[in-house]
This record gives sequence, C-alpha cells and structure tokens, in this order.
Amino acid sequence: MLNEEQIWKLVDAKRAEFIALSDRVFETPETLYNEFASVAEHVAALKAEGFTVTEGICGMPTAVMGEAGTEGPVIAILGEFDALPQLSQAAGVAEHSPIEAGGNGHGCGHNLLGAASLLAATAVKDWLAENGIAARVRYYGCPAEEGGAAKAYMARDGLFDDVDAAISWHPSTFNAVQHGHSLANSRIDFTFHGKAAHAAAAPHLGRSALDACELMNIGVNYLREHMPDSARVHYAYLDAGGVAPNVVQAKATVRQLVRAADLPTLRDLVARVRSIADGAALMTGTGVEVKVYSGVSNLVGNRPLEEMMQREFDKLGPVPFDADDSGFANEIRQTLTKDDIAASFQRVGRETPADLPLCNFVAPLDRTSSGGEGSTDVGDVSWVVPTVQARVATCAVGTPFHTWQTVAQGKAPAAHKGMIHAAKVMAATASALIQSPETIEAARAVHNDRQVKTPYQCPIPKEVSPPIITKPK
Repeated sequence: MLNEEQIWKLVDAKRAEFIALSDRVFETPETLYNEFASVAEHVAALKAEGFTVTEGICGMPTAVMGEAGTEGPVIAILGEFDALPQLSQAAGVAEHSPIEAGGNGHGCGHNLLGAASLLAATAVKDWLAENGIAARVRYYGCPAEEGGAAKAYMARDGLFDDVDAAISWHPSTFNAVQHGHSLANSRIDFTFHGKAAHAAAAPHLGRSALDACELMNIGVNYLREHMPDSARVHYAYLDAGGVAPNVVQAKATVRQLVRAADLPTLRDLVARVRSIADGAALMTGTGVEVKVYSGVSNLVGNRPLEEMMQREFDKLGPVPFDADDSGFANEIRQTLTKDDIAASFQRVGRETPADLPLCNFVAPLDRTSSGGEGSTDVGDVSWVVPTVQARVATCAVGTPFHTWQTVAQGKAPAAHKGMIHAAKVMAATASALIQSPETIEAARAVHNDRQVKTPYQCPIPKEVSPPIITKPK
C-alpha cells in the first residue's frame, strides 16, 4: 500500500502554479456559460501538464475534459469556475468595496474549486506515472453550476457513463465529508401572452400578462402551506411587461425556481406549479408558454466512498491556518451576525464557540446536522456514478456564501491553504480507491441498488439544450 504522504508531496510540488491559476480566475469573474477566460486558463493548465484535452464537451464552449493514464479504473475529479452576478468585491478588504458597480464576483469560491480539483487530478496523474499504475484520471471542467446545471446536461447525455467514481469538493466554513443530500430543483420560465390596450381609455380591451404573473405568484404563495417542509419555491421577474403603467402589458415572464428533497417530490411539485400557471392564464384571459431553463437532481450519498474519504481526511487533519489567517477572519466576522456564525456549526452538529475564527477540526462522518440545504448539479453526477465530496474550510466561520464577504476572502492565504488541503484530500481519496478495487465494487453495488429502486430521470427534458452563450469576438 502506498503512503499518503507521496500524494500529498505531489500536490505541494505544484501548489504555487495552481494558486496562481485560482487567482487569475478570481480576477476574471464570469457567470454561467460565459466563462471563456476561465476555461481558457484551465485548458492551458491541462495542456501544460500533459493531459489529453477535449474542449467543448457536451456542446458547451466553456466545458473541458482532460484525461491521463491508460486502462484500469476511471476516476473523475470535478471542477467548477463560474462566478455570480452583482458580487464584485475587492479581495482582502473586510468591508463592502465593489471593484465594479454591478460586476461579477466569486461569491461561492469556484475559482478555488476548479483550481484545487485540477491540482488533485494533476497529482494523481503524476502518482500513476511515478508508480507505473494502470488507471485513468479525468478532470471535468464544468461551467454554470450557479443556475445553469451543466453537469445535469452532461449526466443526461452520458458523459460519465464509463466513470467508476467521481470526486469533488466545495469551499466552506468547516471541514467535513459532504453528507449525501441536497435539494433537487427545476428553473422554469412562465411567459404569459395577453393583449395590449390603453389602460385608461379602453382597459376592458386589454388582457394583462403582468396580472397573470402576479396571480401566479399569489397562487404559489398559497401553495407554500401545502408543500413538504423541505420544499422551496422562489421567483424572479425576467420581463415585467415594460415601464409604462398606462399600457396594459401584453407579455411578461416570471422564472420559478422549484426545489424539493428528491426527484419524485420535485416532479409532483412542478406539476402543481404548472397548474397554478394555467389557472392564472385562465383568470386573466391570457395564454401561457412554459419553458424549462435548467434543473438538477438531489445529491445521493455513497457510504463506501464517504468512509474512504473520511479516512483520508482524518489522516490529513484540518487546514493548517495560522495567526495571520485568524486575524483577517476575525475582521470578516465583525461584519457577520451571531446567527451567521451559529449556522456554520449547526451544519456540522457542533456547539458554537464564540472565539473560533477558522475551523480547526474535521467533523465526523456520522454527525447530526441542521440548517437549510441548497442545490448542486453534482447531484445529477451522483445519480449516474458513485460520487463523494469534501467540504473544506477556506474562509471565516459564519461566512454566508453568495455574499461580498466570501469574495473578499477568495484570494486570502487562508483560502489558498484550504484549496491545497482540498486537493490533498481528493488526490489521496482517488489514489486509495485505485488501490482498493473492492471499495470501487462496493460503491458500485450501493449505486446500482439505488438505481434498481429509483432509476435516474433527469429533471431537464431531452429536447432542452444548454442555454449556451456565443463567445464575444
């Protein structure tokens, strides 16, 4: 059995190059399907490291796959590099300080996520070559996790069908192996078509699409009392019909984001939301056009993989933060509420020590956690291949993600230490799996058993294509 320290050293040997990659992606924050500069950086790194590179996978210009090794098991390591809108923020500043008004920012740490995953894949590649081991490692550079569901399209279209196990991670406020649950969701655009009219002289001749949108939202609000506790519905107006109140709005669009604990519950809830849209159209004398924008499945766990990753994480221990890291984390914590800080610990089933700026422990696998769940397109990968994820501390305890505080910490030394740590956890897990074919078998057995009981059905219909963007000239 090969020593974990060998794979850790291979990660450390190239840490500087990949920290620089993360920082370059941070400096060019791009949102869903527009990550042209970010994917170019990842393509360049893959080619420099000698991977066989396939660009534009699944018909997505900002998706890439790199592969190394021959024969043997196929281990996938998943990366992301998309940012979020309206979160521009100067790095290293513990106050709200946008670089560009209305600009993008890496408010979920995906600059770190992609770079660490590519570093892990590189370390596994080097480890296979040094030891003459027959196996393949793949890096999937995935765009549009934030609302675009790129991995769901990839899973639906078979891009993971020959993979034996998939490994990923996410920046966090704590260290833990991710529990196998998240919310499935579907983003659906409801466009109502009515009839314009003079709102004062002849309102009776108009049919208001905006009224239909508002009535739909009222109907969904009444639905909330009758949904499962874990379900959620959110909305945003994409087109409110114009800015002239004296014109009856002939067209309006509202996007509904429907979430549920699993795919069957999601399908039932989506059907009810669609019925509400039909009712709103009926009440207003309008027509409704329904278009699925994206969707993701709930994350499902795989106990054999989770136990293996937990062992590797425990051997490595928590991220080695220092006093300077804690100093900046404490500055950030001054901008947070007590509830923000408590939420970090609730997710790992711990009491809240008031004086802990950065996570200094690895949470046990069997822990009781509470707090809300989000969604991720890694969920769809977990439905088609055994999958495991780590959560690794990269920022101050209590930092709410999708905020300027996350962006402010995205290039800090603590973030860099966390991403290197994540690369070590993932690379060690991959190498341990390659050396343990019985664990791969056990993971596949768990996966297949679930598939027999509940076959995968992608929440994105087959006829729906990714909402890709043409590269600017």
